[in-house]
Amino acid sequence: MTTDTPARLLTLLSLLQTPREWPGGELADRLGVSRRTVRRDVDRLRELGYPVQATMGADGGYRLVAGKAMPPLVLDDEEAVAIAVGLRAGAGHAVEGLDEASVRALAKLEQVLPSRLRHRVTTLQAATTPLTTGDGPSIATGTLTVMASTVAGHERLRFAYRAGDGTESRRVTEPYRLVSTGRRWYLIAYDLDREDWRTFRVDRVSEPFATGARFTPRELPTGDAAEYLRRSMQRRNDSYDIEVLFLDAPEVVAARLPQWLGATPEAADGGASCVLRATVSDAPEWMAVRLAMTGLEFRVRQPAELVDRVRELGARLGRAAPPDTA
Repeated sequence: MTTDTPARLLTLLSLLQTPREWPGGELADRLGVSRRTVRRDVDRLRELGYPVQATMGADGGYRLVAGKAMPPLVLDDEEAVAIAVGLRAGAGHAVEGLDEASVRALAKLEQVLPSRLRHRVTTLQAATTPLTTGDGPSIATGTLTVMASTVAGHERLRFAYRAGDGTESRRVTEPYRLVSTGRRWYLIAYDLDREDWRTFRVDRVSEPFATGARFTPRELPTGDAAEYLRRSMQRRNDSYDIEVLFLDAPEVVAARLPQWLGATPEAADGGASCVLRATVSDAPEWMAVRLAMTGLEFRVRQPAELVDRVRELGARLGRAAPPDTA
């Protein structure tokens, strides 16, 4: 019999989160209480925001249904391990738009995972090889989760950093936001030693350490982390302008383009097509792939190097397809 009310509520919630309807009598037997106590406990869960639906009858039942908001979940050991493994995979190879959410969720989950479960998650992931990988360099999920936790907790972050020319340094920062471009992860942070904002490629970060020192977030110059990253990339010497004609309406194209491009397609031909103009810093080979990934018809106008890379990609894909023997 569960006499402690909080513990009994957690047990009841765990039962209701299974996809079935529970008769009131069965719940009472499971909890070792009366049906009246079950009804009171169900009312308490409703007050906490859990949408528990009751059915009428001689032995009315209860089930948890979808509500207007996402209430906290109670997970058993196996469920917690399964979700953590899935989030770790999602953090490194997520569908665009879900990778940042995967990191935030993983940081929250790993913060409360018991050490025995954290060890199981790490062991399982180490023994598993994904069939597909992302286009960017691999990053330890531990690095991402440490960074995500310091961003969320406004906690100073210390790490070792290797610049593009190989120069190594130690940094102490006030992390502002993690930004994913779909190919790479970047940390936008205020560098305390240099007294200025900086952009760090996460794959060049090692030994990240949450110092525990809290700070009040500063105001980012652009007000938006993705915009700051875009402007930072534009300042690099290897950035270049692209112009691409899409044979679809602007709103269709905009929905398929990554946000980090920071550009809006301009309507052309009465709105039946549109032109994308943007400044990018990724290699032309990657831009050719990224444009093809939109799944839309397009024509690259400039630069000439991107035109050549698109032609090469098309020829390579054509050779990869088996000949039509029909």
